[in-house]
Amino acid sequence: MPRATNSPASRKRRKRVLLRAKGFRGFRSKLYRYAKDAVRKAMTYEYRDRKRRKGQFRRLWTQRINAAVRAEGLTYSRFIEGLKAAHIEVDRKILSDLAITDAPAFSALVARARQALEAKHPVVIEAASA
Repeated sequence: MPRATNSPASRKRRKRVLLRAKGFRGFRSKLYRYAKDAVRKAMTYEYRDRKRRKGQFRRLWTQRINAAVRAEGLTYSRFIEGLKAAHIEVDRKILSDLAITDAPAFSALVARARQALEAKHPVVIEAASA
């Protein structure tokens, strides 16, 4: 009696891996033995970089906000402190978009943040502006 190899399932599994390895270079896309490792590695990078992308976007938004706020004569950290003091809860993605697309609205937010900072630290702001 011949040995049972679970042939249909094995073939399907190998085919699935080779399809995912399509576009890889050399025998990493042709031979199951090497494609299996390449696909596993690609999947770990894929998972890790989905998480990393979120941090990269947050850094981009921070840079954009910082540039726009400095044009208004304030620093990024002081601006964020002012927004918190004014109880304005807007995330960095929206702030970045406002800085690029709607300058008057962003200027109004900067003004509100500045007022809240002056109320919070009256002496420090006056000494800095004098």
